[in-house]
Formats: sequence, structure tokens, C-alpha cells
Amino acid sequence: MNIYVLMKRTFDTEEKISVQGGKIAEDGAEFIINPYDEYAIEEAIQLRDEHGGEVTVVSVGNEETEKQLRTALAMGADKAVLVNVEDDLDETDQFTTAKILAEYLKDKEADLIIGGNVAIDGGSGQVGPRVAEQLNIPYVTTITSIKIEGDTVTIVRDVEGDSETIETSLPLLVTAQQGLNDPRYPSLPGIMKAKKKPLDELELDDLDLEEEDVEPKTETVEIYLPPAKEAGRILEGDVDAQVRELVDLLRKEAKVI
Repeated sequence: MNIYVLMKRTFDTEEKISVQGGKIAEDGAEFIINPYDEYAIEEAIQLRDEHGGEVTVVSVGNEETEKQLRTALAMGADKAVLVNVEDDLDETDQFTTAKILAEYLKDKEADLIIGGNVAIDGGSGQVGPRVAEQLNIPYVTTITSIKIEGDTVTIVRDVEGDSETIETSLPLLVTAQQGLNDPRYPSLPGIMKAKKKPLDELELDDLDLEEEDVEPKTETVEIYLPPAKEAGRILEGDVDAQVRELVDLLRKEAKVI
């Protein structure tokens, strides 16, 4: 099988993030593989091991993204490709990323493309479906199970607390939801092997794209941290008194009733 994984480099949201000048400050920030993309990488490796073929991880980003691609190679992917847009584009959005990925993938004869359900920094969940639409192939989002027999694919997907089973065919794009698998940690032998695995770097010119072809369709107006939570309050007295005080607080302070 010819499997491609769409990977994004994201901020580690478990670390402290600061906002300066309306943008997230990258100095001192920690970056990781988007966690949902880790499920995609793991599933791709398992499917390759079961059916044969190779796994190529693709990312749109800057030269720093090479670190996360090397991690994907250390997990077990066979190849990696970085489309470096650092020198060409000041801003990108989901349209930009999907357009570039689709242009790269259009002649690769991919049997299966796997991405994360959402990116934890943006959370739009748009890139995977946009790529599938541009490649004119079917797609299924939020999958928690995938079984392939020949060209027939049986998928279980999460639907807000329930699940549904879908049968479709290859070629196909899917996006991975939590519960699909347990992503592996790179082993020491895997890290050593990753240094020798191919990691190709491309630019827009290599894809016959111009800057105007991939200009963002959206503009980020402002980025800000959520307000600090105030300390909780414990109401005292008998139950009736607590209820009266709670209603009074909801009306006068919270102003929700």
C-alpha cells in the first residue's frame, strides 16, 4: 500500500504559552507533532506492516518542522517530505495548507491518506476534507477503527458519543480520532535509523505553485489567552440560605438569570 500521512507541527499546549503583539510567541515555546497526527502515523505504520508498502509523512511548514518529521521517521515511517514555505509566505491558513498538500499528492497514486482529526492549535478540522475534495477522492472523518480487505475498507467513526460503521473503497482519505490506537514512542534503534531515512525538502516552485495560488482566504484578527479563572466560593448556612444566596449571586454578579 502507498500510504501518506498529513502531519502538522504544533505548540505543546501542556507547556506555558505567551501571546505578544497578538501572536503566540515562539521564542522558548515547545513544539510537538500534533497529537491527533500521532494517531494517524501509528495507524499508517500498522497498516503498512499488515498489508505491505510504505508510509510517507508530509508536512507544510518551516525548517524547524524537520524535527517533528524525524520523530515520525523514528516511530517507523519510511519517508518524509517537508514543503518549506517560510521564505514564500508570511501567513497561511487551512486553504493554503490543503492546496499545497493536494498539489503535492495529485500524482502520487496514494492508496490511503491519513491525517489527524483536528490540530490542537487551530481545531478547525478542515485540511483533511479539503485535500480529499481537491483530489476528488472519498473521505471519512473522526475514525476509531479501519479494516482493509483488497480495495474494500470498513471504518468505524465517532459521531458525538455514538459510532457508525461505513464501508467504502480505496483510494481514500481518513482523519484519526482519539481511540484509534495507542501511538508508540520512538525507540533508540528507531531514532538511529531515522537519521538515514530520506527527508526531502520542497518549495512552492517545485510544485509549480505561485504565492498568489495559495494566498490565505481568512485573516486572524486577534489571538488571546482565556481570562484567568477566579477562585471558587463555598456557600455556608442551611440549604435554603445557600440556595437564596446562589440565586442572588447568579442574578447580580454572574448576571445569567
